[in-house]
Amino acid sequence: MVGHSGHRIYEDIVAEGHLIDSNTMSGIMRGIVELDGEFEVLELDIGRSNEDTSALTMRVFGRDAEHIAEIMRMLHGLGAIPLHLEDATLAPAPADGVFPPDFYSTTNLETLVRIDGRWTEVEGTEMDLGVRVDRNEQMAAGVPLSQVHKGDLFVVGQGGVRVLTKERPRSKAAFEFMNSTASSEKPKDQIIRQVASLLRDVRAAGQAIVAVVGPAVVHTGAAEHLARLVRAGYVSVLFGGNAVATHDIETALYGTSLGIDMATGVPVPSGHEHHLRAINRIRSVGSIAQAVSEGVLTSGLMHTLVETGTPYVLAGSIRDDGPLPEVITDTVRAQEAMRPWCQKAGACIMMSTMLHSIATGNLLPAAVTTVCVDINPAVVTKLADRGSFQTIGIITDVGLFLKQLADELEC
Repeated sequence: MVGHSGHRIYEDIVAEGHLIDSNTMSGIMRGIVELDGEFEVLELDIGRSNEDTSALTMRVFGRDAEHIAEIMRMLHGLGAIPLHLEDATLAPAPADGVFPPDFYSTTNLETLVRIDGRWTEVEGTEMDLGVRVDRNEQMAAGVPLSQVHKGDLFVVGQGGVRVLTKERPRSKAAFEFMNSTASSEKPKDQIIRQVASLLRDVRAAGQAIVAVVGPAVVHTGAAEHLARLVRAGYVSVLFGGNAVATHDIETALYGTSLGIDMATGVPVPSGHEHHLRAINRIRSVGSIAQAVSEGVLTSGLMHTLVETGTPYVLAGSIRDDGPLPEVITDTVRAQEAMRPWCQKAGACIMMSTMLHSIATGNLLPAAVTTVCVDINPAVVTKLADRGSFQTIGIITDVGLFLKQLADELEC
């Protein structure tokens, strides 16, 4: 509820949680100042111990209603809500595949909407969705544009929506790991041990482990170590593209990757044709699974996935040769195949693929611990810039990483 104080307009907000050690309070204050607003702290109750939460009540001043709305959109992403609560405003979708104007666009944080005076959790946490509401069932769910039907009710505006910020873990070990920034100078052995511990915990909890894999895993000779993780039960599903599967199969059939002999590192005559011949061989029998069944494909990462019954989603791109029969060339269908795995994931390991890492990051809830391994620091930076702020960056060669991780998990 917007108020007036003299010639100034304001909104009173509240925020609760571990506001200080998670830097939420400083983020709120800094964000207001950066947007040329002002604030007055009305009440601050600071927790006495590490486990206690804090509560902040603040008055935020702006130039006009539009300026206040801009500040509130920023504060909303930090978990602050108006002091005076209201129900979410709903509006019907005007057509299939079209959100109503001023629709609420989700973040990857846990979100609640207020319906008929009650807070309801939004199912399917993911960034860049709309929130569809069923008032009869008192349910709310994140929905992509491709699944919008004319007449569906969607939340519009910021009112009646609450975002729960992701707070730092309370334990020291988890605190250090989860707040690790991308650096090539961090001790890799220690980080890999922490990643191994994470994967053990996630598997023990019955949650899914998503592996997002680029062709560099094959080029560096690391596919065999990833296959070890698959056999040990530390990969619930593999996300990749045509390239990683193609070059893995190329290696299995011809001993090369991109025409380079994997044993000697030397280009072989006509090796540039091998990837296409590999695709053609698989297409001739109908599928990767059929190639395994008929004894055409007897080794490699894809062979291990089929043998162990581990699912995989291969999402295509405009540059693909072939592609392999299992590659999903419709990007919306590929998203639909990836989304359920992302919603039940406990951890995601992204390895040497900017394209598929960013695509997966867009689908993951912020609560999913995400580890990005790449020799290029820009991949981790791009993930964070696009909203996947929970990503832990490990700047190293993916081949060394996977060998050490597999060795650690087999101890």
